[in-house]
Amino acid sequence: MIIAVIGAGSPTHRGAELAEEVGRELARHGVMVACGGLGGVMEAVCRGAKAEGGTTIGIIPGSEPGESNAYVDIPIVTGIGSARNVIVVKTGRAVIAVDGAYGTLSEIGLALGAGIPVIGLATWELPDRDDLSLQILSATSPADAVEKALTAAHERDARESTHLH
Repeated sequence: MIIAVIGAGSPTHRGAELAEEVGRELARHGVMVACGGLGGVMEAVCRGAKAEGGTTIGIIPGSEPGESNAYVDIPIVTGIGSARNVIVVKTGRAVIAVDGAYGTLSEIGLALGAGIPVIGLATWELPDRDDLSLQILSATSPADAVEKALTAAHERDARESTHLH
């Protein structure tokens, strides 16, 4: 399974710590991490995943694999700038947003619009909606974020497999 992790390129110190622990938790569950492949939250989540023997995928906005952070195992070079945000969120069966600025907010919108569950950890909050698929599921800790992401991803897989049959 792949879970996408999104967040600020220049996070707070706490945001970077949370992201690194999210990476560790995902790797402990045998889950691959997909992210934008650059610095900040992206580098922290990859560093955490690698510390636990996990696999990381960086979906790079530029044209050179060397643009990725040192903890990316699989750099996917797009050459499409921030348009790669669509690829980042669609690569994961769920998305964990940590910290974040406007790029993160755009990724949250892309994910929710595509029916991809979003779990938020110290990130943007949206007004409550009657339709739960349009809400960010709030997490209280990295472990809680990973548990919620895995549950949401499995529920998404189950929903989609029933639509196929």
